Amino acid sequence: MIPVNQTLDAAILKPEMNLQEVREAMELCIPYRPATFCVRPSDLPLVKPVCREHGIGLCVVLGFPHGDQLPESKADEARRYVAFGVDEIDMVANFGWVRSGLWDEVKADIQGVAEVARPAGIPLKVIFESVHLNLDSVRNLVEICIEAGADFVKTSTGFNGDGASPEVVRCMVETAAGRIQVKPSGGIRTRATAEAYLEMGATRLGVGFSSVPAICGDGPVSDSGY
Repeated sequence: MIPVNQTLDAAILKPEMNLQEVREAMELCIPYRPATFCVRPSDLPLVKPVCREHGIGLCVVLGFPHGDQLPESKADEARRYVAFGVDEIDMVANFGWVRSGLWDEVKADIQGVAEVARPAGIPLKVIFESVHLNLDSVRNLVEICIEAGADFVKTSTGFNGDGASPEVVRCMVETAAGRIQVKPSGGIRTRATAEAYLEMGATRLGVGFSSVPAICGDGPVSDSGY
């Protein structure tokens, strides 16, 4: 199994964080070498040099946190991130459309971003907010993401409900059947929880930056944040 630290997307996404707090969050995580820093778009200029210096991937959120931008706006946002040089994109599916059962529109929304990211070799992760969905909708969304050309399905933004659950992650992994990767996120604050999801078949984990030391086996668990 890949080392746990190499599966972590360290989320530095709290809307109230000032730039000094973003710097401190990165400094906290750097010794553990997570797979990426997952950051707010406006923080990209600050975070990119740190990622390049320390060999950590640069991941940005798109359409965060509700996914309700126009599809054309999302595609334009993706083009800007590609031009900036990000390594990965985490986009939010249009939550209102998902809950309305507008599956063709949801697919086209995702596909518009995938058609920008894929030629550039940038993995695209699609966020569901699965805590608010039944398992049939989760299965349907996994299939839609595969058809649309995404690389990962992701449970949650971490800002709208309880985040990942074993039932939903198991459902996503089974539906994916090796055709797309699975990223649980939200509420993962211990090494035991992280390892349990990896054993289920997840390949990446979205975790709050303050939980990285505890997950990597060093320090107390933080109850706050992502």
